[in-house]
Amino acid sequence: QVQLVESGGGLVQAGGSLRLSCVASGSTFSISAMAWHRQAPGKQREWVAVISSGGSTNYADSVKERFTISRDNAKNTVYLQMNSLKPEDTAVYYCKKVVGGKVYWGQGTQVTVSS
Repeated sequence: QVQLVESGGGLVQAGGSLRLSCVASGSTFSISAMAWHRQAPGKQREWVAVISSGGSTNYADSVKERFTISRDNAKNTVYLQMNSLKPEDTAVYYCKKVVGGKVYWGQGTQVTVSS
């Protein structure tokens, strides 16, 4: 059973930074694509960023130039460095693992950005 555990969320003022972490169980992390999604109150979950098994990255337009996704295969961990945070970044952030046609989700971590 794959488990994903996010951490690093919290309350920050606009303009501040946070770094989210997601630790994955299992032995397939290095061959998995990893992504971050978020869901704001009353809105649908949306994709934020993705990193392939080879390290290629892609970002939603709303976070480009502010957020950076990275991975450490030795630690089975994916990160999301969030800079220049805005109140509209407030959401629950979810980690996602995609491998072998299967998708796994973490439980989410709350990020709140105050104005």
